[in-house]
This record gives sequence, C-alpha cells and structure tokens, in this order.
Amino acid sequence: MRPPPIPIPPRWMAAAVAIGLGIAGAMGGCSANASPPSTQASGAPSLPTSGTFDYQLGGTYDSLPDQQGRIDIVVRDAGAAPLTGAYSVCYVNGFQTQPDEAADWRDYTDLLLHDAAGDLIVDPDWPDEHILDPDWPDEHILDPSTADRRSQILDIIGPVIDSCAQSGFDAVEIDNLDTADRFPDIDRTGALELAAAYVDRAHTKGLSIAQKNAAELADAAHTQLGFDFAVAEECAAFDECAAYTETYGDRVLAIEYPDTLAEAGLDFADACTVPDRPPLMILRDRDLVAAGDHGYRYDTC
Repeated sequence: MRPPPIPIPPRWMAAAVAIGLGIAGAMGGCSANASPPSTQASGAPSLPTSGTFDYQLGGTYDSLPDQQGRIDIVVRDAGAAPLTGAYSVCYVNGFQTQPDEAADWRDYTDLLLHDAAGDLIVDPDWPDEHILDPDWPDEHILDPSTADRRSQILDIIGPVIDSCAQSGFDAVEIDNLDTADRFPDIDRTGALELAAAYVDRAHTKGLSIAQKNAAELADAAHTQLGFDFAVAEECAAFDECAAYTETYGDRVLAIEYPDTLAEAGLDFADACTVPDRPPLMILRDRDLVAAGDHGYRYDTC
C-alpha cells in the first residue's frame, strides 16, 4: 500500500547521477496511446494494454461480480496462485518486510534499518512511533546500503521472485521502491542497485517486472534500471498519472482508492477524466478485500 508522498531531498539527485541513473530533467513527449520503446527482456511476456484489470492483494477471486465477469490482468500476492487464463502479476515487497513476517527476519536484523538508539524502525509510524516490540506485526525497512547487505537481501527476496515464475506468474511488481526517499538513512545508490538486481533476477526467470509507485523515478526506473511497466496507486489523487504514461505509455496499471480521492476533492468519475490517465485504471476499496466481503469496492473507467 502506498504511503503519503515525501519530497525528494536534493542529495538524491546527486546520488543518482553518480551511478548514471539520474532522473531526466524533462520526460519525453510520448502519448499515453503510443507506448515508448520497451526494454522488455527477451522472452518475458508483455503486459496487455487492454482488457479487465483487478488488484487482489487482500483476497483472491476468479471473476468479477455482475456484468464485468472475466479478469484479463490481475495482481496477487506471491503466496497466492496465479489466475488461469489471465496475465498474472506477482506482488513482492522488495524493500520492506511483510506485516506478518517480522519473526522471520529476527535472524537478519543487520539487514534492517535501525534508529539512533539501535531500535528497529517500522513503516508507517516513522518518525514519531518507531520503537518496536519484536512481536509487532508491521513492516520493517530493508537497508541495502552496502554490497554485502544487498547480496544477503537478494538471497532472501530472490527466491520469492523465483517462486513467482515457478508458480506460473507472468510478471512481478516490486513494492516500496521509494523507501530510500522516505527514510533518509538509506543509501539511495544502494537502493537503486538492489532494484536493478531485482530486474535482472526477474528477467533471468522469464518474468516482466513492474515499478511500483515512485512517480519521480519513472524515467530512470524504465530506461536505466530496466523496469518493463508500472503499477501506480493514486496517480489521479496525487496528480502523477502523466509521469507514468509519458514513460511507460499504456503499460501502466492504475489503482485509485475512495478515501484518497475524497481528500483530493475528487470522485472516481473525475479520476477517469484526468489528463494522460492510464487506460487500465480501476477503483478498489482500501483493504482490497475479496468480492462478496464487507467493504468490497470495484469500478473501472
């Protein structure tokens, strides 16, 4: 899930340039209806740019209620099975731990971000309430600031990407690419190098790979790191849709949530009319519950 956006510190720009991954000062003039050249790895299945899309991280189901019916593109957690007949994207949290996996990382606390007192930091309670009970089931922050840490993180997350391929997924989305911008103690160069390693791992396994959020990184993520498409939460609410479509064209999966739209003074009908919006834009409930569960919401432009 997407945290509130935080402005990029100036030192991020210097770090990116230092490794040849600088964010372009101005993005190209590609239309959302004319995708720019793809960096798609040979053999990796390309994201369809039309059809019915669904985002199912809170519960899985094989068809949409009522008239929508068939699902053509779906995102599911790495622990779920892909949907037969659909282009299935596997969710992997590449820069933070999953909320129910805190205990699994207790033997690897040197790979996690700590505060000045040596306590583990948790998202999203940084910076005010980040001292944790070790049993707190929330997301710790991975710290890819050194080559050794990146190697060890890849030893843990890499097999998750591999399992997505083995299960039959077509692609992976890597969440929390923007962690280094939200947690200044993380080395941004190291975070980008870890992202590049995830891209290589996915492509080696025959998977496409999606950038998740971080609109300010879209150009570098695609042209330099090699991400094939984007998954964008709340791009209409935060006026970021053009940043994705100018870089990825139609290869963007966009999800809006009612609460954030309301805070922006919009409804979903407004979101569907924003300039350069991705064609594959949907409305989902914040908890992404399964169809039929209390609170379920789904709509499409």
